[in-house]
Amino acid sequence: MTNRIAIALGVLLTLAAVVDIALFGNQHMVFLGKKLFALIHWLAFWR
Repeated sequence: MTNRIAIALGVLLTLAAVVDIALFGNQHMVFLGKKLFALIHWLAFWR
């Protein structure tokens, strides 16, 4: 992955998060954060 592609993906993800928070509030991000934490915990168990 080149730097240009990595920066474009980072900007796209950040923009998507900002639009989601602006339109629907931050409850979605809290839910996704909790699920991501659970996934990381589950993956660490199987490591």
